[in-house]
This record gives sequence, structure tokens and C-alpha cells, in this order.
Amino acid sequence: MNKKIQVLRSKFKKYNIDGYVIPKNDDYFTEYSKINRLKIISNFTGSAGVAVILKNTNYLFTDGRYTIQSQIESGKEFKIIDYDRIINCDLFKNLILGIDPKLFTYNQINKFFTKKNKIKFINNNLIDEIKRNKNSKIHSFFSLNKDIVGESHNSKINKISKYLKKNKSDYLFVSSPENVAWILNIRGQDVPNSPIPNSRLIISKTKKIFLICKIQKTKNLIKEKIIRSNELIDINDFPNRILQLKGNKFIVDDKSCSIYFEYIIKSKFKIIKREDPTYLLKAIKNKIEINNMINAHILDGAALTKFIYWIKNVNKKKISEVQAQNKLESFRKLNKNYLYPSFDTIAGSGKNGAIVHYRAKKGKCKIIKRQDIFLCDSGGQYKYGTTDVTRTICFSTPKLSIKNIFTRVLKGHIAVVSSNLKKYDIGKKIDFRARKYLKNINLDYAHGTGHGVGFFLNVHEGPQSISKYNKVKIKEGMILSNEPGFYKKGKFGIRIENLIFVKKFKRNVFFENLTLAPIESELINYKLLTSSEKNYLFKYHLDVYSKISKYLNFKERKWLASFI
Repeated sequence: MNKKIQVLRSKFKKYNIDGYVIPKNDDYFTEYSKINRLKIISNFTGSAGVAVILKNTNYLFTDGRYTIQSQIESGKEFKIIDYDRIINCDLFKNLILGIDPKLFTYNQINKFFTKKNKIKFINNNLIDEIKRNKNSKIHSFFSLNKDIVGESHNSKINKISKYLKKNKSDYLFVSSPENVAWILNIRGQDVPNSPIPNSRLIISKTKKIFLICKIQKTKNLIKEKIIRSNELIDINDFPNRILQLKGNKFIVDDKSCSIYFEYIIKSKFKIIKREDPTYLLKAIKNKIEINNMINAHILDGAALTKFIYWIKNVNKKKISEVQAQNKLESFRKLNKNYLYPSFDTIAGSGKNGAIVHYRAKKGKCKIIKRQDIFLCDSGGQYKYGTTDVTRTICFSTPKLSIKNIFTRVLKGHIAVVSSNLKKYDIGKKIDFRARKYLKNINLDYAHGTGHGVGFFLNVHEGPQSISKYNKVKIKEGMILSNEPGFYKKGKFGIRIENLIFVKKFKRNVFFENLTLAPIESELINYKLLTSSEKNYLFKYHLDVYSKISKYLNFKERKWLASFI
């Protein structure tokens, strides 16, 4: 048995609990974190999950993306259960479950755990008591110029001030660091893969601001006059400073504000629970942000195209998945504005491609075989944009059955980007179009078709998405991924992903591609494509060639031209 689980259970008596709940998120609720308590207790490395450790049984709740992965990583010690079953779950009936109030919102607790059991708040995190997190180096926050982001932080604060006045509230508590980053035009180095500044922010209706963070991180912001020293609140001094604020009403987003902070705020103020308006403001990119994203994708597309050519045509040796992903990053590093991956690269050959969020590790990965198809999902953080792209690659003549499935995925991909956004104006409607051709032969995929993407921020952002349930209206300036797929357990995975943005021209509202990289032609059964779909592919590859060919050598250009 996992010794850490044994140690955790030994603490149950001391705190008078029957179990303990460990989420994936840290106390900032960011997607990626240097602290991963869920991995410590379960070995599960996926981006979404909750573990519940009872006296005799361990449960891991996750979603359809990680069904296979969770079984591999945690299956021996844990019962794997789909997220949907956690609601009104009888497994915890009449039990007292301990939680860290900094890691949960009231919304989560009320939804998942309080209908058939009791919750006990424990301020000491029990996983930290088992394994202390190392004190990481403190990196200062940095600011972005207006020519990068297109709008000053004062302009953004003014918008929030107007929102507060309209909603007759005194303050907004910005609990999500990504929203703080957007409002103040600042970035940080506090999490992997994303330039997140771990911080929170209070904005008043009179435009006063208070940045809540470790004060040592703000020296550059003070120097650059982004913020004044009297506008800073040390994280440990938050309870005292809240009491000093004047007013009556605080708007709090209960999807990202922890129980801990909400409890402190409501000790003095009336709380109004609403979605942070920053999410929607941030989702609609301005023209400068869009132009910068276009430029980032041109150079990112050139790097990916070089990689695809290399892995298909140059390298004849046996290479591993890890070697492949390292080679791809080496091409990205040729661009001086490239910083680091926007997420851990997914490089899955054969059956590993069927694991939606697979991670190849040195010594524990496959050699890429010529008869296998290879799924590569990767992205980069650039000083002026964020990228995310998936290509499925083959090295020999594929089976007709695989070509047929790939082609149906491609048809769904084309249907998304070709959507009339006046008719298909919400994510739910567009998602249906993506799945249509697979469902015609009784196939489907377990993940959403597309997620929102940030500007030099999180590669996954809301509120917009293309999924079965999303009803947020798709608006001009939004950036989304377009990534239908199909996964055959133990056999192969297929996914085609481009980033797209919403463009308006005269009365027309439509998607336009950001991603520029060839789509594997050898996996296409052209007999299944309509003339308009063939025409789309021709125009797409013509656009790819016209924009990135100057960054390629002669052989690479000649090969890319064959797609037209």
C-alpha cells in the first residue's frame, strides 16, 4: 500500500474525520501549478481530478479525457469513477470528510459533498504535513507594454468601475490570477507553462485597487509605476486589511474564490455572487492582440512544419516519443521570442495516441514505429502570443478504416471553421457540427471540440468553448481551438487541432484560422470529401505556404508545396 495514504489515514482520528478530499488545484485554482497534491497521493498527473481517501477505500474522480491514463497511473490503489457520479454520491453517505478551505469553493462543496455527508474545514493541509513543498525561488512580476496588449490597465480598471456602479456594488474581488494579469497587464513566473502572476486583486467602484500577493514580487511594478506601495496587501495581512475597507457590498466569483477568502470577506461585507466580468472582457481580444497572435502563429507554424518534414522525411533512425517532442521544441527555440511550451507536449505513437492527455517520459515511452500513426499535440508561449496545435502523422500506407475515421474527423474540423456564426452562434451548436460525421457511423469522442485560448496567458480559458453544454455566445475577437478527434483504446488516436478566431467583415461573422501547418494528406480518403471540403483544404494549404514558406529551406518548401 502507498505509504503516504497510510500516513494520511493515521491523521483521521486526530481531526475526527472519516476521510479526506484532495483536489488537483492549488489555492489559486489555476490549471497548472508547481504544487500538485493530487499527484503526491495518487500518482495521477492529469489536469482534472479529485481524490477521496477513506479509512478503507480510495477513490479518484476524473473525466472522460483521463479514463485510460488514470487506470494506468492510479488504478492499483484507487477506484476510478467518472466526475459525473460524484454528485449526490452515496459512497460518502453520513461520513465526515475533511477539506482544506483554501482549495475549495462553497460552490464545489455544495454541489458535490454536502447533501449526504458532513464537511469539516481543516486549515492545516494534511498532504503538506506528509510532504512539505519546497520553497521555490521568488520571481518578480513584469509588465507588458500597450503595443503588446493594446489597452492600458487604467482603461480596464475603468470598465470594471463602471460595472460595479451599474451593479450597485462597492468592490470586486478578483480571485483568479489570470484575470489579475489581464487587468493590470502584468505577467509572472509562478506556474509551469503559463506566465501567471500568483495574486489576487480588489477593485473599488472609485477605481482604487489593492494587489494581494507576496510583496517581494512587486518591485518591478512599483519601479514602473504600475502600482504604488500603498496599493499592496501582503497575503498574510489580508484579514486585517479587509476590515479597514469602507463600503457594504463585495462582488465575489464563487467558482474561483475559495471558502477561506469568502469567509473573511463576508465577516464585514455583504457578498454578491456573480461571475467575474473580467472573464468575458479578457475573452474578447482587441485588434493588436489578434495581430500579435497571428504573428506568433506564423513562426510557430514554421517550426511545426519543419518538425513534420523532419519526422516524415529526414530521420530514418528509430526515435522515441520523447526524442520527437524534444526535436519539436528545438525548432520552436529557433525563434528568439519563444519562451516555453504552453502545456506539456502530447507525443503519442500507436496506442499511446489513444490516451487523450498522454505524457511521454524518458525511459517510459515508445519507439515510434513506421506502421503506427503518431499524434502530436503541442504549443508555445511567445512574448506576444500563445499557440496550441495538434497534428496526426503517418509514416506508411495506413489502413482504409483508419483513413475513413481520420477523414470524418477532418470533415468535422472543416465544419467548425466553416460555421455561419449568425446561425451557429454558441459553442453547443458548433459542437454538434463537429461530431456529426463520426456519429453517422456511431463513433464519438469524450472531450469538448474546442476551448478558449488566452493572449500570452492560459492556453485554456473561458467562458467561451465549443462543447456539448456551452451556451456562451461566440463574439468577435474570441479565440478558440478546433479539435475534434477519435480514440481507439489500445490502438491509436486521431486529432486535428487549429486555433481559430472570430472575425467580422461588413455583416458577416466567421472563423478564421490562426494555426498554419499542413494536415496529413496520406490519412485522407478524398472520396469521402465534398468539393467544398476539398476546396477548403486547397485554400488552407495555399495560405499556409504563402505565409510560412519563407522561413523554410528549399527541401521543406518543395515538400510543403505538394499539399497544394
